[in-house]
Amino acid sequence: MTKKLTHFDARGAAHMVDVGEKPRTHRVAIASGRIAMQPATLRKVAAGKAKKGDVLGVARIAAIQAAKRTPDLIPLAHPVAITRVSVAFEILEKESSIAVTAQVECRGQTGVEMEALTAAAAGLLTIYDMLKAVDRGMTLTDLRLEEKRGGKSGVFRRPGGIK
Repeated sequence: MTKKLTHFDARGAAHMVDVGEKPRTHRVAIASGRIAMQPATLRKVAAGKAKKGDVLGVARIAAIQAAKRTPDLIPLAHPVAITRVSVAFEILEKESSIAVTAQVECRGQTGVEMEALTAAAAGLLTIYDMLKAVDRGMTLTDLRLEEKRGGKSGVFRRPGGIK
């Protein structure tokens, strides 16, 4: 069965999907990503010795702000009354990287996948910004939706994703 692309009308023109008749449900989305860096850069973050300050604290605030501003960045995303955003970072010494996980929730007529993905991306970009003076070779990878719940399409969980 071929799924229909909902952001295009019958003529193929982009449009914002009408969610007016959809029921309000509790919706949750979890997204993740990773930023790889030199081991010395990672040690600075872990020790709290980065020149610009608390890298992960600033990145957490940036991620939360980004979730709230998603419709300003993604043209066809609906403004959503977000009820919760949580952002967690994990320092992965063996991979010399930092993983981010963003969870966004609402009680509404459309999902929050884009908000979770935007939050994770902004968190990673903020880490890059705060550390670029010492490591311009950092690489952002694996930005992806891990899980979504709520709405008529039900539950999606990435096989082998985060627990």
